[in-house]
Amino acid sequence: ETLPLTSKKDVSDCNEGEDCKGNGLLVRNPKSALRLVEDGNKVHPSQGDKGEAAQISNGYSGVQSSVPCNGMGEVEDAQSTAPAATTTTTTTTSTTCGAEGQQQLKELEDRETWSKKIDFLLSVIGYAVDLGNVWRFPYICYQNGGGAFLIPYTIMAIFGGIPLFYMELALGQYHRNGCISIWRKICPIFKGIGFAICIIDLYVASYYNTIMAWAFYYLVSSFTAELPWTSCTNAWNTGNCTNYFSKDNVSWSLHSISPAEEFYTRQVLQVHRSNGLDDLGGISWQLTLCLLLIFTIVYFSIWKGVKTSGKVVWVTATFPYIILFILLVRGATLPGAWRGVLYYLKPDWQKLLATEVWVDAAAQIFFSLGPGFGVLLAYASYNKFHNNCYQDALVTSTVNCVTSFVSGFVIFTVLGYMAEMRNEDVSEVAKDTGPSLLFITYAEAIANMPASTFFAIIFFLMLLTLGLDSTFAGLEGVITGVLDEFPHVWSKRRELFVLGLTIICFLASLATLTFGGAYVVKLFEEYATGPAVLTVVFLEAIAVAWFYGITQFCNDVKEMLGFTPGWYWRVCWAAISPIFLLFVTCSFLSNPPELRLFDYNYPYWTTVVGYCIGTSSIICIPIYMVYRLIITPGTLKERILKSITPETATEIPFGDIRMNAV
Repeated sequence: ETLPLTSKKDVSDCNEGEDCKGNGLLVRNPKSALRLVEDGNKVHPSQGDKGEAAQISNGYSGVQSSVPCNGMGEVEDAQSTAPAATTTTTTTTSTTCGAEGQQQLKELEDRETWSKKIDFLLSVIGYAVDLGNVWRFPYICYQNGGGAFLIPYTIMAIFGGIPLFYMELALGQYHRNGCISIWRKICPIFKGIGFAICIIDLYVASYYNTIMAWAFYYLVSSFTAELPWTSCTNAWNTGNCTNYFSKDNVSWSLHSISPAEEFYTRQVLQVHRSNGLDDLGGISWQLTLCLLLIFTIVYFSIWKGVKTSGKVVWVTATFPYIILFILLVRGATLPGAWRGVLYYLKPDWQKLLATEVWVDAAAQIFFSLGPGFGVLLAYASYNKFHNNCYQDALVTSTVNCVTSFVSGFVIFTVLGYMAEMRNEDVSEVAKDTGPSLLFITYAEAIANMPASTFFAIIFFLMLLTLGLDSTFAGLEGVITGVLDEFPHVWSKRRELFVLGLTIICFLASLATLTFGGAYVVKLFEEYATGPAVLTVVFLEAIAVAWFYGITQFCNDVKEMLGFTPGWYWRVCWAAISPIFLLFVTCSFLSNPPELRLFDYNYPYWTTVVGYCIGTSSIICIPIYMVYRLIITPGTLKERILKSITPETATEIPFGDIRMNAV
């Protein structure tokens, strides 16, 4: 027999542990699972202890929605015979009442979704694969034992990075909310995590785009017959400039500086006009124009939502792979390329006994996949409810790791060529780290290749597209979080909010555009994001696994995908991943990095400033916890219980359906 959802039943007749139908909507008692059984319209809990959700005839799981209630929040005896609902929702913990329920239904109906599945995949891949894959992984790999480093890297990916990546995708897709409002449906007292994420994303936007401005400056400078960083005859060069690629016999001395390094430090950054963080100097108008153009591109790519950004990533996410392949082929044909590859992969097994190698592996996989920035929550929230996010997590994380590994060949074939030309060991050539590896060493190698102008243009275009994807994602994390938290204010004014956000990020970037801006970028890169993001994701994992409940979370995944995550995922989410995060965080805090850039050693007070910057975001978490306990009525025990109990419904959309009685 098939029963419509409009069947009458007095909600007050429902017994504890049963599910009821009222007003054309199915309502789940928080203490029961959904298993619909035809027996006088009664609903029995599912068999076993797993609390498995029954499946509706259209393939969607049983769902619930708002139910009329009185002023005390108690369910009234409403027996309305409203038409079959076109959208129904699931209440995971409490009944949604009155205007709030209607508002949630309206928001659900209006929520944007990806035009195609591939748009989502390319967006996530574009976010995860960024500039760090090109410069950080190769350096970390050869520094920590070459091929031997792949062992701790793979272990940390399997037991730490990928489970956290999967968890965030599943949370975002099921609850369909950004990083702030999602906590009302998980554990309200941890809502400060969402605000902390938004602040971290703004910090990243304030310095990350400046690195793209440097790349854009290089790109514009590449449209010449002879690249400007190939000779020592320019206005910015000094007497120490030594071009060992010239046809003349030159000797490389201790004070020698390559023309590529002088172009980067004296023409692009102009750090010689700054004395350090206490004297940054003026603002570079060239870099300011470059950054303004980048933010203009960013704004018009994300101002309309994921339907527009999902089209842009077809270019920005795929173009880097084309260029990486071209550069890999070119690098493999250079003389001395084998020396670089050997240095990159030659295993040093003794390194595996060093704790810092495992810390570096954990940090690299974590920051490469990128949980904790609100991006995965935001992107997944625009998915269809039954999208296979499990498969997406495995595919995108694998693509990200493989890209990092292949990028190492692209970099080290060229470093081997450089060592061959200098007649030096690869270790001497590869001593540059971070952006310097790209803007000095790699740029110099490109400049001395045949068809150097062509390779310079495509290389710096690749850097731009790699960075743009990550900027789109980071800002979308903030935008989705704020718009979902304050829909009555910003839901119809997205373009205006995005404009204001990009202007704020641009103004916040002005300090990084000064002559000493590179010092600011380094400080923010080390302190503003690292320990703060690790802390955020650690608390997020604890909140989901131990407060929301690993069983409830697995049931949510089953409702979406039709299968329950196995014991491996449960153990990782409940224990291994939090330990993984705690391990990396404690290692960082116990041994803070000693910052040095070029010839500038950061003074001690910059460490204090760095920790203050990092703390300024995560301080939102305890502040909100205190605020939440203060505004919640009742005794202290009652306040705590209410604050850790989900307070609003989780909306699960499906159309006009009929239930197959079992």
